[in-house]
Amino acid sequence: MFGLKRKSGVKKPEESSNESATLSDRLKRTRTGLFGGLFSRNKTVIDNATLEELEDRLLLADIGIKTTDQVIQLLKAESKKNSTENPLELLKQVLLPTLKLVEKALIIPDIPNKPYLILVVGVNGVGKTTTIGKLAKRLQGEGRSVMLAAGDTFRAAAIEQLQVWGDRNEIKVIAQTHGSDSGAVIFDALKSARSNNIDVLIADTAGRLHNKDHLMQEMKKIHRIGNKFDTDLQSEVLLVLDAGTGQNALIQAKQFNEMIGIDGIVLTKLDGTAKGGIVFSLADELNIPIRFIGVGEQVEDLMPFDAAEFIDALLAADT
Repeated sequence: MFGLKRKSGVKKPEESSNESATLSDRLKRTRTGLFGGLFSRNKTVIDNATLEELEDRLLLADIGIKTTDQVIQLLKAESKKNSTENPLELLKQVLLPTLKLVEKALIIPDIPNKPYLILVVGVNGVGKTTTIGKLAKRLQGEGRSVMLAAGDTFRAAAIEQLQVWGDRNEIKVIAQTHGSDSGAVIFDALKSARSNNIDVLIADTAGRLHNKDHLMQEMKKIHRIGNKFDTDLQSEVLLVLDAGTGQNALIQAKQFNEMIGIDGIVLTKLDGTAKGGIVFSLADELNIPIRFIGVGEQVEDLMPFDAAEFIDALLAADT
């Protein structure tokens, strides 16, 4: 609830990012659609016309009817109680508490029974493989040893794309041929990671949500394989969602959570969409931790989710 408080067709990862671009710059399309020109730093009153326009903008940004209504009603109530408060500050007070609830970093525990397993799930096209590569690089920067498992053995080029990231980051990739059993790939990777004392194993998985029964059975099988390898194995199921799909991302999150259980979310492609408001729907309706947001193509553009920083970027004035 809201409230106060190397194969042809395989793209090589980019080498560097635009360091001068701020998060506000990256979120410009969402920011402009939501709040651009709507509020003034000198405006001291939120009138009915402003609330109606904001409601329309929230819906267009795919925040959803339920969440939009909560925001509008709370903002209306708070503007009456604090009529002299800056509208942007009131809006931040209304939006921040819910996002704070899902601001939970991915913490890799120091465990004796290595590796820590991260299963990366999501439908095809959301940026799973790219997210894996960026996450691996981030964990390396934290001093962790990492190995990758090419568990998506069905999608064309999935294995090759992961191997490109492995070469880029000098990380070993455990893979088999196309069409191989995904669970067997991950089991082999777990054995290799343990024998090499690897801290974290990141496993790609197939993303075919159109056949939910098959996907559920496949993911359950992978979970069983983890337990078969080591009943004390610690793991995280990380769901990757494309922010540009708006409310479809919320539907996907609900389906994956119902089928296999989700520990954390990565929301990608926020820099290229006007539908970044989906963050609020995900937080409000599911309350699943948002671990990272993707705001660009480069390795460094996978950022830990910071609720206050995110809202400040959305409310920033264009210069």
